[in-house]
Amino acid sequence: MHILDIGCGSGDVALLAAELVGTSGHVLGVDREQKAVDWATARVHALGLNNVKFLRADPADMPSGGEMFDAVIGRLVLMYYPNTVESLRKIVRHVRPGGLVVFQEFDTANCRSMPVAPLFDRSVGLIKQALSATGARIQLGLELYSVYLDAGLPGPCLRMDALIGGGPDCPAYGLVANVIQSLLPVMEKLNIATAAEVDIATLEQRMRDEVVAGKGVVLSPGLIGAWSRKP
Repeated sequence: MHILDIGCGSGDVALLAAELVGTSGHVLGVDREQKAVDWATARVHALGLNNVKFLRADPADMPSGGEMFDAVIGRLVLMYYPNTVESLRKIVRHVRPGGLVVFQEFDTANCRSMPVAPLFDRSVGLIKQALSATGARIQLGLELYSVYLDAGLPGPCLRMDALIGGGPDCPAYGLVANVIQSLLPVMEKLNIATAAEVDIATLEQRMRDEVVAGKGVVLSPGLIGAWSRKP
């Protein structure tokens, strides 16, 4: 299969797709940021892979009539398009009839702790505030069904994944801390929080200690996947 990965970033999803299609398949990852494309390309070269490449582009702006793909995929990318339906409609032009349309987007509504762990919940609040301030739609996962329909696609199958757990080994602390770290430049730029306030070096451990002390559990942001086929 030939796969188009939009908003590929550093290439994590494209590399997973490359494993699935094998050496007889091909993955093209595209991103609007040249730094992301350069980093993803360097990773592929280091791994010695020949079935995946990256280029700087936005599929919503790419002219139709070029290569047709067996599937288009994307993770946490539609949430950044101002007009999600129109953008998806344009992206799907690059998929052959019968091809797959697969996206995974956030649902942050249920991310929380029980009993309340103030630091964990405040960290989640910072994530929501920073993403919303950049124009991202942090509940788009729940909107994917209607977005597919409005873009002229059959209603998609849906699946939701989230991390839930307690104790010192729960991976949700690290997940939340990693997202905070990636958003920290935005938080400082928009005066949401400073690096000193966040103290990223100790944030994961402090969240862990707080939840463990309260014998609590935490629930990560949900990731909702949707998949359908182009008519």
